[in-house]
Amino acid sequence: MSPPLDVLIVGAGPAGLGAALALDTIDNLTFGIVDRGAVGQTFLDWPDQQKFLTPSFTSNGFAGVDLNAIHPSTSPAHSLGTDYPTGVEYATYLRGVVRHFALPVLENTDVHSVTRYDSPDGGGYVASTSRGPVPTRAVIWASGEFRNPSTPHIPGAELTTHSSTPDAWAPHDGHVIVLGGYESGLDIAQHHIARGNGVTVLDGHHPWEDHAADPSFSLSARTRRSLRHALASRRLTLVPANARTVVHDRTTGRYTVTTDDGVRLSADSPPIAATGFDDNLGPVENMFTRTGGGWPELDDTDQSTISPGLYLSGPAVRHDDLKFCFIYKFRGRSAHVARAIGARLGCDSRALDLWQDAGMLLDDLTCCGTACSC
Repeated sequence: MSPPLDVLIVGAGPAGLGAALALDTIDNLTFGIVDRGAVGQTFLDWPDQQKFLTPSFTSNGFAGVDLNAIHPSTSPAHSLGTDYPTGVEYATYLRGVVRHFALPVLENTDVHSVTRYDSPDGGGYVASTSRGPVPTRAVIWASGEFRNPSTPHIPGAELTTHSSTPDAWAPHDGHVIVLGGYESGLDIAQHHIARGNGVTVLDGHHPWEDHAADPSFSLSARTRRSLRHALASRRLTLVPANARTVVHDRTTGRYTVTTDDGVRLSADSPPIAATGFDDNLGPVENMFTRTGGGWPELDDTDQSTISPGLYLSGPAVRHDDLKFCFIYKFRGRSAHVARAIGARLGCDSRALDLWQDAGMLLDDLTCCGTACSC
C-alpha cells in the first residue's frame, strides 16, 4: 500500500474543493480529492431550468467575497458573467478553480468503505475505493446531499416527484400541487405558474409568513419578489397545512392530496415534493453519532465526536441552531477545519490568514447570529 496522505477529501463539489483550497496553503501537507462522478457533478445533475438562489457579485476587492466563491480571490460572477448561475455554469466555475490551482482530483472514484487503523504515529484511515485502497491520516467527508433527496413520511409519498429531478420541472398538465413552501417549493411553483399552470403550495410551517433575517429560516428577497408576482397572477394558492396522504386514481388519472386538517386537493399530475435533502454520509454513517435533531454530532472543529481525524464539510454541518446550508456559510468552516488539521499534524497554517482577512475563516460561531434592525 502507498504511503498515507495527510488528508483524503471525499467529494469534488464546493465543500470538498473549498477544503482542498484551504489545505493547499499549508506547507508540507499532502492531500487528494476523490469523487464518484465529475468535478461539480451535483450541479451537472441539476435540472436545466434550476438556478442559484444566492446571487453572485464581484465585490472581492472591497472586503466582500462573492457569496458563491470558494476561494477569496475568485468570483463566479466574474468568471461566468452571470449573477444567478445554472448548475452547469457553476460546475464550469468549479472546474476552472481546479485547473487554476492544480488541485489533485480523481474523478469517477467511488468510496466503498472507510476503516480506522491504529499505529504508533497516531493512526488514520484506509478508504476502500473503486481504484484501490487509499491510506490517509485524516478524512474530510464532503459528499453533499443532492444524491439523498428527502421525501415526505406519509402514505403515498412514492407517488410524488422530487423537486430536484428534471420531471418536476417538465411541463405539467392542469393544476400542480407542491409539498413544501420554502425556497425550492416556491421556486418551482413560480416556474409552473409562468408556464400558465395553477399551483397550490402546502406547508404547515407557512414560511412565506416568516420574516426572520437568516436566509436559512426565511425566504430570500428574490423569492419574495417573485412570490408577489405569482400571487398577483391569481394562479397561486398558499395553504398553511401539511400533506397527510397522496392517492392516485387510476381511472381518472388524477392525484388527491389530503391535508392534516382534512382538506382534499386534486392535481392532474404527480405532486412535487420540495422537501429538501438528507445528509449523505454513506460508508461513514456509523462513524458519527447524531444530535437530538438528527444531524451528525460534531466538535468545534467539525470533527466527529467518536472518530478522531474524520471531519464533515458542507450543508449537513450544524452547531446548535446554526445551519450551514448555503455555500457562503459552510465555506467559512473549510479554512477552520484545515487549520485544525494543520495543528493536529504539526504544520504551519499561517497562510490561512488570507482566508481570515477575507471573512472566509469562521471559527467564532458567536458572531453568526443574524439580526437586522431594518
